[in-house]
Amino acid sequence: MKKLLGITLGILTAIGGFVDIGDLVANSETGARFGMRLAWVVVVGVIGICVYAEMCGRVAAVSGRPVFDLVRERLGPRVALANLGGSYLVTLLTLAAEIGGVALAIQLVTSVHHLLWVPLVAFVLWIVLWRVEFDTMERVFGLMGLALVVFVVALIALDPPWGDLGAQASSFGPPDAENWGTYGFFAVSLFAAALTPYEVFFFSSGGVEEKWTRKDLVTERVNVFVGFPLGGLLSLAVMGCAAVVFEPIGVRVDVLSQTALPVAMALGKIGLAVVVLGFFAATFGAALETGLSAGYTVAQYFGWQWGKRVKPREAARFHTVVLVSVLLGVALLLTTADPVAITEYSLVFSAVALPLTYLPILVVANDREYLGDQVNGRFANVLGGIYLVFILVAAVAAIPLMLLTGMGS
Repeated sequence: MKKLLGITLGILTAIGGFVDIGDLVANSETGARFGMRLAWVVVVGVIGICVYAEMCGRVAAVSGRPVFDLVRERLGPRVALANLGGSYLVTLLTLAAEIGGVALAIQLVTSVHHLLWVPLVAFVLWIVLWRVEFDTMERVFGLMGLALVVFVVALIALDPPWGDLGAQASSFGPPDAENWGTYGFFAVSLFAAALTPYEVFFFSSGGVEEKWTRKDLVTERVNVFVGFPLGGLLSLAVMGCAAVVFEPIGVRVDVLSQTALPVAMALGKIGLAVVVLGFFAATFGAALETGLSAGYTVAQYFGWQWGKRVKPREAARFHTVVLVSVLLGVALLLTTADPVAITEYSLVFSAVALPLTYLPILVVANDREYLGDQVNGRFANVLGGIYLVFILVAAVAAIPLMLLTGMGS
């Protein structure tokens, strides 16, 4: 049972990375506009995050230190500062979007405008980040997020034309109603969503919080190779539901309530209740993940005491960064900025920042001073190198595609 519960770190990380508020709508919008023609990007992204998350978890288990801490030591403060600046900006934007996403989920139940819920959501989030133990936090919200499996059930209940979905998934290129520019923009966005920088920082720091050692390498790998593919499966199910319901009639998806509609159509009120619970758990879990990641990266760069296993008064600067980040996120939302739009922008900036995150990870994972006989093997390095090429392409293409397509519109 202890081993089984240990997998919840990977579940929380994966759900936060693949099915947060932006991804819930983005995968639904992609399914509505392209059917399953971009499913391959999700698969490619899952493999990529598994490759690099495994490196990060192994570094944490063997060295007892998080990756960001070692990046600063191994590559120097200038490289680490560039990494910190890019990743913190993306993480802050995502944190704001997740707070807004929780508020949107509550709005679905109460019909009260989400902006009125934002201050309360932020306060509860801060209390959980400040007072609730790491183990409790990851297990409660990681397991609650599994309610999103209802999308898989709904897709089966919709009895779709599986042959048509399979043909779309195996094709490459946009449908007749779309162009290559929008196809490329959504491909880059989905890829960046799978490899968002905070995922690896949270997973690595979480491994240290869990006190992983070499004896926990199996647990670390189970977390990676169960948690992240699960997140990818849920993303594909969201995309598939939208492809079945919206794509044939040409309806575009741009709000959270539309994302839930296929589940309600297939499973009725019970399905709707479960999906709303899943929305809340996934977005709140992602808010926890991004809030902690903001604190982790800043504290680790400056060498401060950090972590949930340390008493708050002993890690006061870490908790201050977390609190300030939450307040900045709330301030952004109270400008009436759309949480979904914030996440879409964060994915573009995430794509640009990816090389600053993943190249240093690959360097550290090959350093025998830290890992000894657990450095990357040839296969891991080949995959890591291939994905660095993909990452560079996405980073170069993100801004031009955003401008060319008007954020995919």
